[in-house]
Amino acid sequence: MSTAPKPYGVDARPKRQATAKKIASMKGTTPIVCLTAYITPMAARLDSYCDLLLVGDSVGMVLYGMDSTLGVDLDTMIRHGRAVCRGAKQALVVIDMPFGTYEESKEQAFRNAAKALSETGAGAVKLEGGVEMAETVSFLSKRGIPVLGHVGLMPQSVHAHGGYAARGRDVNEWAPIIADAQAIAAAGAFAVVVEGVAEPLARKITEEVACPIIGIGASNACDGQILVTEDMLGLFAMNPKFVKRFAELGQGIEAAISDYADEVRDRSFPSEEYTYKMKGSNS
Repeated sequence: MSTAPKPYGVDARPKRQATAKKIASMKGTTPIVCLTAYITPMAARLDSYCDLLLVGDSVGMVLYGMDSTLGVDLDTMIRHGRAVCRGAKQALVVIDMPFGTYEESKEQAFRNAAKALSETGAGAVKLEGGVEMAETVSFLSKRGIPVLGHVGLMPQSVHAHGGYAARGRDVNEWAPIIADAQAIAAAGAFAVVVEGVAEPLARKITEEVACPIIGIGASNACDGQILVTEDMLGLFAMNPKFVKRFAELGQGIEAAISDYADEVRDRSFPSEEYTYKMKGSNS
């Protein structure tokens, strides 16, 4: 009998405590805790503390050294989605739809989103865009694919917007961002990520939009928060304004590697404690 692992099917998916419906019900209640995850051991560590784990296309920058998220493809997202779903038991796992996999048509979006969910066991997809993506969000939602929206600063549109500058710092910029969030929510998104906007705008969106608003660089006025895990753990030298570093693991890793290199070079590692003996010896 074959012992090869089977792809996720309807009966094989783990029954998670958190669902898109549960996240949607948290509007205005306990703040929603979200972080990114790309690999199994990290997902397992984050799982019990988070309501939602995002397999972000930020994986391209965090793990692969890319300059932006634009080079990430669907196969990469599926590969990392599987890894995260192996480690997460209770949090809702959401897969980012990478650039070029959903913008062409709602049918293209459905095919790729269905593939992402069926091949990973994740519970929802995330896509960027506002008013122009409302029809697509509605199409997916009506066909059983939960959608997490993303408006404000949208990394996949970095070239069109001329960089990663915060949005909505002038009140004249507010109207289209508010309209984007409202359109995506009305189309059926269970929640919307609002990235890189001024606090008063984030507060207004949170108050006026019916579904939960998850902020990243959008103040504590939102219904929840998300950060790139590696950013908040201090693994990178660059630190965006909106990121609080809850640890400095990068410094600790470097110190450990330095100690290892020193001990290898002076032959103090591996010492007897870490060395195998012949059978029959005393240790």
